[in-house]
Amino acid sequence: MTNATPDAGAGFRMLHTMLRVKDLDRSIAFYTGALRMKLLRRRDVPEGKYTLAFVGYGDETDHTVIELTYNWGHPGYDLGNGFGHLALAVPDAYKTCEELRAQGVKITREPGPVKFGTTVIAFVEDPDGYKIELIQRP
Repeated sequence: MTNATPDAGAGFRMLHTMLRVKDLDRSIAFYTGALRMKLLRRRDVPEGKYTLAFVGYGDETDHTVIELTYNWGHPGYDLGNGFGHLALAVPDAYKTCEELRAQGVKITREPGPVKFGTTVIAFVEDPDGYKIELIQRP
C-alpha cells in the first residue's frame, strides 16, 4: 500500500453501509423513529426479489447513509451474516480496480453494470474479508 499524500482519496467518498434486515417496515420505523433518520428512498426490485430502503440524516449527495436490504422470503440473519458491505464512490471503477489489483487487493467482483441496472460497480475485500463496493460516480 502507498503512503498518504495531501490529495489522498481525491474523488472518493463514503456512500452507504448496507444491512440485511428481516422485517423492513420494522427496521425503517426504528431508524426513522428511534434514531430520527429520514427515509430517503425505497425501491422494490421484483426481478431480484428484494427491496432497498435508504435512511439517513441528509441527502445522499453529501451524506453517508444506511441501505436496508430486505430479501423477499428470507427468514432472517445471524449477526455474523447480517452485515453486507461498505460503499465508496469512485470516479472510474475500472481504473480503480486496476490500481487496487496492482497493490495486491483482492477483487471479488470485476467492474461492470449492476444486475438489473446500469450503474457500474465492483467489489473488493479488505484484509479481514469485509466487502467494499466501489460505485462509479464520474
